[in-house]
Amino acid sequence: MKIFAVGMNYALHNLTLHEQAERPETPVIFTKCDTALLKDGKPFFIPDHLGSIEYETELVVRICKLGKTIPVRFAHRYYDAVTVGIDFTARDLQKKLREAGQPWDLCKGFDGSAVLGAWVSTDKTKPVQQLRFRLDVNGKPVQEGYSGNMLYTVDEIIAYISRYFTLRTGDLLFTGCPSGCGPVRIDDHLEGYLEDKKVLAFNCK
Repeated sequence: MKIFAVGMNYALHNLTLHEQAERPETPVIFTKCDTALLKDGKPFFIPDHLGSIEYETELVVRICKLGKTIPVRFAHRYYDAVTVGIDFTARDLQKKLREAGQPWDLCKGFDGSAVLGAWVSTDKTKPVQQLRFRLDVNGKPVQEGYSGNMLYTVDEIIAYISRYFTLRTGDLLFTGCPSGCGPVRIDDHLEGYLEDKKVLAFNCK
């Protein structure tokens, strides 16, 4: 299983963190290792040596068949389910790495940094570019997104990634986060919603 993620895919988020709102020339792709995956409501243990850890709430899609060099017009055939996930980011470390021109692996791919909710079949949702999602922390909404605001669509991202990596059944794609990121603290309770359906719930420890 491979975990792919997209950076800078929402204009307002880009303006907040990167001081630019325009669409990047190509999708900004990074990966997370398999030990980053956190699912089934298991707690997230905040690493105390990485500085501030922030949530980035994202729509996640599940790859359902083998594919390589996939045309955009056929990309919709390669995923069968969606959910809400959290791309935890060590923000202080990310800033240092960006300033040094270094890769994001350490600030994005650490253990437990890819939180995954329960899957919902694409047959039972609105079209993938018409989905709303949100994150509540301790019962209060803190981040909301609409997939129609993505700078690169899910199909465009899949087509792009498949030029470099063979996609396999079970691979995951975190599609980028909207504005509204914030830090997590011990004892926080996080809940993620796809439209009005709660698909994610876990605690920070």
